Amino acid sequence: MDFKSLKSKQREIRNEFSDNLGLRVHRALSWLEKSEQCNDDQDSQFIFLWIAFNAAYAQDTEVLRHTESEAFSLFIAKLVELDESNKLYNLIWAEFSSSVRVLLDNQYVYQPFWDYQNGKLTEQEWKERFAKAKVAANNALSSKRTDLLVAIILQRLYTLRNQLIHGGATWQSSANRSQIRDGVAFLSKLVPIIVDIMMDNPQVLWGSANYPVVKE
Repeated sequence: MDFKSLKSKQREIRNEFSDNLGLRVHRALSWLEKSEQCNDDQDSQFIFLWIAFNAAYAQDTEVLRHTESEAFSLFIAKLVELDESNKLYNLIWAEFSSSVRVLLDNQYVYQPFWDYQNGKLTEQEWKERFAKAKVAANNALSSKRTDLLVAIILQRLYTLRNQLIHGGATWQSSANRSQIRDGVAFLSKLVPIIVDIMMDNPQVLWGSANYPVVKE
């Protein structure tokens, strides 16, 4: 599943979409396309894939009084409930032995590790939290809680996203290559599935898109 196949599907059924869903899908697909054009630049790929994800799920978090991680966790839970073909569940199993497992074991995409580096936590505190987080991820996997596991992975990738967007990393740095590579591997499969599920459920209330198009 890629931009081309999703765009073709969108053109066929977009008349069924509400304005808000249509705008979300249109924006998400535009950034997915851009990410696919950056095969030689994984930093850019990751950023564009995250923007595509953001375009699909973003809500006004100030109005909803949710943190961003809470917002995308609620969004993923809704998607899993609507995912009759188990595409998200199958993605987790297909990717677990590669990108998913590696991301869950990578301390550099775990925010408490950086809180320790910045003096906000002790070494023991962050390591205890990391161990508990691994147990939570394994429990989610064994109990087939796809929503929880995807949300946990996205929380890891949100830390990576913050490193890039807030200037906490160097472009094409060797220091973060493995997590960027694994992040791209996961998001490049997750984002198309998200858009596909949304298009399959135009009757669902997806909420108002952030920064609506203003017609003058």
